Amino acid sequence: MKITIRPQRVSDAKRFYEILNEPGFKYFGAPPPKSVAAEREYLKKRAEHVRTRHSKSYSILAEGHLVGGCGLKFDQHRSHLVELGYFVEKRHWGQGIATRVVKLLETEIRAKHPEVKRLEIRMDPRNKASTRVAIKNGYRREGLLRGAFQRCGKLVDNLVYAKLL
Repeated sequence: MKITIRPQRVSDAKRFYEILNEPGFKYFGAPPPKSVAAEREYLKKRAEHVRTRHSKSYSILAEGHLVGGCGLKFDQHRSHLVELGYFVEKRHWGQGIATRVVKLLETEIRAKHPEVKRLEIRMDPRNKASTRVAIKNGYRREGLLRGAFQRCGKLVDNLVYAKLL
């Protein structure tokens, strides 16, 4: 299966809404969008972050069909550090897509951001699939950050995997 990434578009809102609101799907980053219009507004705001170089957001395509999203979040105080994130549509779980996406993101970093020396993947400690993705890509578990992320008004833990370039 051919996996590619491309910059996210506001026109991706409907597919993202469908993916993020699928029953049983849990997205670590935020609660699912309440409507296609809300997702459209979110994507417009993400575009501003891309313009200011705080992050880069991509759509994941499998054989040309949008199946998820991924991105890079640049640390504003430590230019050598980037956090990678991704999500994949539920029906495509277990097909190695996220593993390949991490490789594509790493290629992007190496080619366009030589100052980056440390990559991090943060995840819900219960997400065994993301743990496998990190390990398959050569990341090492560094620890558990208790209460490091806020989701729906609650502090939740982060598991941190990292890799030095």
